[in-house]
Amino acid sequence: MKQYATIFGQNQTEYVEKRSRFITTVRHCETEQEAAAFLEEMRTKYWDATHNCFAYSLQQGKNCRFSDDGEPHGTAGKPMLDVVLGSGITDIAVVVTRYFGGVLLGTGGLVRAYSKSVQDCLSACEVFVMIPSTLLYINCDYTDHGRLTNLIASYEGNIENTEFTDKVAVTFCLKDEFVDGFAKKLTETFSARLNLEEIEKKMVPFKEK
Repeated sequence: MKQYATIFGQNQTEYVEKRSRFITTVRHCETEQEAAAFLEEMRTKYWDATHNCFAYSLQQGKNCRFSDDGEPHGTAGKPMLDVVLGSGITDIAVVVTRYFGGVLLGTGGLVRAYSKSVQDCLSACEVFVMIPSTLLYINCDYTDHGRLTNLIASYEGNIENTEFTDKVAVTFCLKDEFVDGFAKKLTETFSARLNLEEIEKKMVPFKEK
């Protein structure tokens, strides 16, 4: 697993160029089916628009598609996809809805307008970096709980669940790059009294700085 950047949910911006309205909508999508459903939703919502152009990048840019939707070839979908790929953000689909304002923009003007529309929308998004991580589990005595939580925090760990019974069961997540160092420090700190159990590997979102 490699880290990658994405957004969650949906965001929308609007840009006007020579009376033409460009409404840009971006949504987190992980499959072609989700991207296709999103495109159909936008086409239905903006059924009276002149164009609904789209581009998407899935699976870290391995699966990409775009469409000019009636605009001159190469003036909409490809420039949109170029901006998406250039941003490094994946698992997203973008639809730019255009309402023609009566003034021709020319091929260069269209490329600039569609590119700017996507750039503005992505710039307004909250971006997360998906980091390869490991979900871990430790069962400890109450007397060890405070030191354990401090140790987890020192390795930027995120505690996902704590159960208090006769002992304390802590489930937490660490970035993969920190797991070996944490395991060694855990052994040193608690004289090998605590067992570290791996539950699963997963991708965890961290807000981009």
